[in-house]
Amino acid sequence: MEHIKISDKSFKPYLGHEEIMAAIDRVAEKINRDFSGSDEIPVVLCVLNGSIIFTSELIQRLDFQCELASIKLSSYSGTKSTGCVQTAMGLTCDVKGRKVIVVEDIVDTGNTIVKLDSILREAGASEIRICTLLFKPGSYGKDIPIDYIAKEIPNDFIVGFGLDYNGLGRGLREIYVIDED
Repeated sequence: MEHIKISDKSFKPYLGHEEIMAAIDRVAEKINRDFSGSDEIPVVLCVLNGSIIFTSELIQRLDFQCELASIKLSSYSGTKSTGCVQTAMGLTCDVKGRKVIVVEDIVDTGNTIVKLDSILREAGASEIRICTLLFKPGSYGKDIPIDYIAKEIPNDFIVGFGLDYNGLGRGLREIYVIDED
């Protein structure tokens, strides 16, 4: 992996593709333990656009039936969270009385998680579990538990594997961290 430039920022290698795949394998095993053998068919809720790639990899590893749905929220501008979570597209299926596994690319401040929790409770979800590829424990200050964490990372700005910088970099197979040097 080499340094890359996206728009006006430089990024250095952080997580290789194999390490990302191994983290997804581990988190899928935990979800499978919790949901295998259940008569209920949970909804796997992909939070657009960032978690598309993670969700695609994750559902291929799940050994139980699930329904895939999506929702689109946004709170970032450039490299910073705006603190205001906007709903760009509502739920694509009915979750009333159903278990929902929310799939996020990254959880940092937790503002999006709070908004998702509120939306899903209002829609009548019977149970909400949160799954994230990346978790920044140093930034998270909310009371909602994160049930499935593929990898914990420091509070740095990253890009790749679904994560973007101003809409760019989502298609990178690896994850890069901003190079402040």
